[in-house]
Amino acid sequence: MSHNLALVLWGLVLFEIKHYLCDFVLQTAYQYRNKGIYGHPGGILHAGLHMMGSLPAVLILTKTAWLATALLASEFVLHYHIDWSKEQINKRCKLVVDKTLYWIVFGADQFLHQMTYVVFLAVLAHAANL
Repeated sequence: MSHNLALVLWGLVLFEIKHYLCDFVLQTAYQYRNKGIYGHPGGILHAGLHMMGSLPAVLILTKTAWLATALLASEFVLHYHIDWSKEQINKRCKLVVDKTLYWIVFGADQFLHQMTYVVFLAVLAHAANL
């Protein structure tokens, strides 16, 4: 395996660990209950944890301050709005865990987060000429 491919894969591993920790281990009821209220500190805190948690994955592929800052800001904005949108759909459709559509929406939310990381890694790899 090439060194460049290993860096990208380690970046992906770091994003995955961060996502698991921030979405499933560190997320509190306060964050979860309030992500659907636009501008609420609970949702902002949750997105902020994701942003800060992404720092190691971003720094493994770049030391460029402007690129790291742009990607971290993008992580905050995208994560916040993906979660807020999911909560809006759940609320408006009155979705609960025993409804199939709930799991489809939950899966779409997770898929969008994962695709965010794929795009970030592509941008980082391109910027580093990997």
